[in-house]
Amino acid sequence: MIREQLRVTTPGGAYDVLIGPALLDELAELLAARGIQGRLWLVSDPQVARLYGAGVLAALQRAGRSAALYQVPMGEHSKDPAVAAQLYDWLLDGGIERRDAILALGGGVIGDLAGFVAATVLRGVALVQLPTNLQAMVDSAIGGKTGINHRRGKNLIGAFHQPRLVLADTVTLATLPARERNAGWAEVVKHGVIRDAGLFAWLERLDGAMVPDEPARSALLRRAVAVKVDVVNIDERETGERMLLNYGHTLGHAIEAEAGYGALLHGEAVAIGMHLEAQIAERLGICAASDVARQHALLHRLGLATGVPAGMRAAALLDRTLRDKKVQAGRIRWALPHAIGSAAIHADVPESLVQAVVTAACGS
Repeated sequence: MIREQLRVTTPGGAYDVLIGPALLDELAELLAARGIQGRLWLVSDPQVARLYGAGVLAALQRAGRSAALYQVPMGEHSKDPAVAAQLYDWLLDGGIERRDAILALGGGVIGDLAGFVAATVLRGVALVQLPTNLQAMVDSAIGGKTGINHRRGKNLIGAFHQPRLVLADTVTLATLPARERNAGWAEVVKHGVIRDAGLFAWLERLDGAMVPDEPARSALLRRAVAVKVDVVNIDERETGERMLLNYGHTLGHAIEAEAGYGALLHGEAVAIGMHLEAQIAERLGICAASDVARQHALLHRLGLATGVPAGMRAAALLDRTLRDKKVQAGRIRWALPHAIGSAAIHADVPESLVQAVVTAACGS
């Protein structure tokens, strides 16, 4: 069987990231091999549960595991304290114990929400990430970041809680709606820009926004995941190197929040943020215009727009950036590209330059 494997090793925990087709079929034995013996609490959304939830639940039960499924509404609105409270009620009313495990079956929203609940219920239970879309497979399911949103910004309430296993079954990519599939490419492009020029060039050779067939699919995902794994192994708590993974996210999160959670998919907002932040790097003189143009062209080839949504005000976006988690001593720490495959953190970007780029993009 095709299977790619990487290893995350951090002070918060060590675990495998498995990538390949039909891995969900092996879930019961993979959990047993990692000593996860308690009851299993599966969290998903209606769309993913309809496609895969019943099958996963039945397979676990056939293997003799006690497992239950809870569905939360689809979309970013589920990363909310009220939804988290509903999950706590389900778990605590059901008698969850510390030896049990929460399984997050879905995209980034499910992984962040279920991960946050796993980090906090009973002061922490085991978490298994079962990502079903590109964005989650290459980014959000790996590294232990969990969280919910606040009206003032995205992911402002959360915890670091490393999973015990990340299992990316590439079969699930075949059922993604085109918009969700395209949005996932943003994080893959980001990994190429910040650390892997070869990955970026590979993406440029793809046939439009299509996910390649096996075994190229798993190999491509492994290369993208390797960037995240390498960075997390160096910097678990985002004190240095890991901040590079925020490329496109400072303005992307502001755009996503300002649009209203759910109006834009996370990857769509990140693509716009990458385009704006690349322009900031170009104006600073640290990134060539040709590299900014390559990124712009690739994002469009992969079905991602780079323009700020109509009606969005520059002042509102700039205000939101100042509430970002990456602000330190009142200054934003920007992850900015120097070239395709290379990036660095900058805390000295003039506010006037950022304002000029954002104002030009918003037309106001």
